[in-house]
Amino acid sequence: MAQEPAGVIQLLRSQKAKLIEILSADADFVLQHADSRYLLSPSGYQQVKACRIPSEKVRDLLDNIFQRGPEAAEGLLELLKDQALQETFPMLRFVKDLQVNTLSGRTKSAQYFQQSHFRILLDFCVKYNCFLYPQVGEKTLEKRQLSPDLQKTGSSKKICNDGSRLVTEKQLMTVARAIGRSWREIGRQALDISSVKLEQIEEDHSLHTERVFAMLRYWCTRQRENATTTHLHSLLSDGDCALPPESIDFLLETD
Repeated sequence: MAQEPAGVIQLLRSQKAKLIEILSADADFVLQHADSRYLLSPSGYQQVKACRIPSEKVRDLLDNIFQRGPEAAEGLLELLKDQALQETFPMLRFVKDLQVNTLSGRTKSAQYFQQSHFRILLDFCVKYNCFLYPQVGEKTLEKRQLSPDLQKTGSSKKICNDGSRLVTEKQLMTVARAIGRSWREIGRQALDISSVKLEQIEEDHSLHTERVFAMLRYWCTRQRENATTTHLHSLLSDGDCALPPESIDFLLETD
């Protein structure tokens, strides 16, 4: 549920000092997540990355995003609510409440009307078997016709298959912190990344963790739907460059 565009930048600016204080605990982590969502221009990313003082890095990061306009600011707001950042920075919980409380009454009313209208229309279509939106109607009807036992079975299957989920950026950052100076060998041998690409990553990023994170993210981009936690764990636990099990076994956790 988006903020009204004209107020997003003003809203975040009003919390700028607080955000700098919280996010400075791991400025590089925030920078990499912001870059992965293309919230910064290439030149803006280089400018922020050059900062060595965490508080200044976060300050410049926020300023660069604000300068890019409401769309980038909305992207930042969504990033601050993302589970990875919420877990890394528990004090960011206030951001979720801030967004809910600043929604205008007009926006809330419009959302409520749209949701109510859709539910009425969908119920009518399901009842009289006239799906105006075939994909939504069929899925809803199928779900309603499932017995409670079958619904429980489907839920259990989902939990069992958690190991095959796409790897998250938070998991990539955790893995990146566990990989030492042999990251290039891991990239070439385990992840099948060319030496040219690894050299480019090394030139683009000055900090070790940033380099490893960028390498892992590049692997995910190439793998697409095959960039799963089990696949990554398998690659990093095999061969001469295998990582210690205790540093990557979290990828197989189902919770």
